[in-house]
Amino acid sequence: MRPLNFVGSARDDLRAFPKDVRDVVGYALFLAQEGNKHADAKPLRGFGGGSVLEVVDDYNGDTYRAVYTVRFKDAVYLLHAFKKKSRRGIETPKSDLYLIKVRLKQAEAESQRGRSRRRV
Repeated sequence: MRPLNFVGSARDDLRAFPKDVRDVVGYALFLAQEGNKHADAKPLRGFGGGSVLEVVDDYNGDTYRAVYTVRFKDAVYLLHAFKKKSRRGIETPKSDLYLIKVRLKQAEAESQRGRSRRRV
């Protein structure tokens, strides 16, 4: 099973979710660690293929999203967890997409550092 790594404030952001939502996201991340995919996990558009996934859960009239990547062999990385605030459609806000892109680069750098450490 691959380890789960958190990028930026993703762990704290996930902890702020309601327990029922944390359970859904936690199970999706557990499945990803095992190499499987949660039924509600969908590829996030604009990130090329199915290596960046999003789990969406509605709770009490609010929508919660968690974005993670399985792109790297060393670990699963939770990139972003947030409550969607926009009422203007289902599209992920540009500011969140930008943050996900930045954190994906951070995860890639961390993955590269981990691989170079293992080679020594």
